[in-house]
Amino acid sequence: MVLSHNLVHKVTNTIKKHSMLSGEEKILVGLSGGPDSVCLLHMLNKIKDDFRLSLYALYIDHCLRPDETGSEIEFCKNLCESLDIPFIIKSINVKSCVQELKINIQEAARQLRYKVFEETAYETNAHKIALGHTADDQAETVLMRLFRGSGTTGLSGIPPVRAGIIRPLIEIERTKIEQFLDEGKIDFIVDSSNLKKDYLRNKIRLSLIPMLKEFNPDIIETLSKTAELFRDEERFFTILVTKTMMKLISRKTDTRIELFLAPLEIMDKVIMRRVLRRAIDETTGLRGINFVHIEDIIEIIKNGKHGDRLYLPKGIRAIKGYSTLTFTSEPPVRLNTYTFEVPGEVILKEGKVVIKAFLGNDVDDYGDGKTMAVFDGEKTGTVLIIRPRENGDFFYPMGFGRRKKLQDYFVDEKVPRDERDSVPVVASGNDIVWIAGFRCDERFKVTKETKKVVKLEVKKIMD
Repeated sequence: MVLSHNLVHKVTNTIKKHSMLSGEEKILVGLSGGPDSVCLLHMLNKIKDDFRLSLYALYIDHCLRPDETGSEIEFCKNLCESLDIPFIIKSINVKSCVQELKINIQEAARQLRYKVFEETAYETNAHKIALGHTADDQAETVLMRLFRGSGTTGLSGIPPVRAGIIRPLIEIERTKIEQFLDEGKIDFIVDSSNLKKDYLRNKIRLSLIPMLKEFNPDIIETLSKTAELFRDEERFFTILVTKTMMKLISRKTDTRIELFLAPLEIMDKVIMRRVLRRAIDETTGLRGINFVHIEDIIEIIKNGKHGDRLYLPKGIRAIKGYSTLTFTSEPPVRLNTYTFEVPGEVILKEGKVVIKAFLGNDVDDYGDGKTMAVFDGEKTGTVLIIRPRENGDFFYPMGFGRRKKLQDYFVDEKVPRDERDSVPVVASGNDIVWIAGFRCDERFKVTKETKKVVKLEVKKIMD
């Protein structure tokens, strides 16, 4: 039983190397009946006295192979009885999840499976969840992510330890596991779905890996070590990014984060990518941005102008300001509608502005037409409406000479589309008088015949 002793020794070293166990813990073991999970259960059972462990086994029925599930459950139950390990069965509806979330069947199964592991660990007061991923799984994962264009984070593969999940077999090749089971005359079950080339992982396992072994017989070990090297680099970058982030964040909520722009503009792209990714991932409402978007964000940081923005998936926007880069998933502000009399003032809290109206007999200052403007009071009347834009809006821009759609005007003025609903439109009845902050309407201008003047001012309200 030399192989068995050596394998136990190697698994123990892996556990110690990655600080998987500290002793006197309850461990929930994922058990499918396959060779990897059966080996894992036997390994942990062999070392449980050394680490003072209490073991539980969990079988998850994915409701995908009804013809095989019964025999698998019976096998796992008998195995656990022989080892005096409590056995738990849970079911998940993978097909329902696929339809609901519009994801592929493998991803649906993975998400539901991990959720059930966490729930069962909580129910049993388990300290850790042990899964049977092997060095072969690690190599396959690295290749899958390489094909998908992952960076070093993805190529670091499956973490030996993540939160409460441990993988004691992650440095053990499947051939060693099969030899251990054969030597010990230990039975296991083969999942028929693992023999089909319907999924990328199976194609890599059954076709690509054997071919790669012709070039490098130790390809599994090579890829596993490559993943470990990337994980070491990731740990270094994680520390560096954390220190950098502490100096970058100006303000942060669950749906919005503002980063100081000056340090970003001179930052190396290697660090900037990671900083941006961290900032986005740690802001709940911003998740859903991929590598392509990160490169677009870097472009506006390096070469964009103040006010430039990117419209990203899930309603997320990246906005370059004078001194900050803002990411937000907050819905664009839309003004309410207000009616007020002249003279008077109205505070638009959602737009963070105040509009004041004065009434006079002559003009002392024509203003700039943007922040302050004057109009013929007899044409405007003394009751005005302040509202957001509406479909079909048009006006006659001062000095333009003809009618123009408000939508076209905003496009020409390069008003960002997520800000257009927050621009105050001052109207008299159904006619636009003033686009506050932008332009007056020619129809209401002051002339020699004007006897009553309405002066309007718009000012920002400080936060």
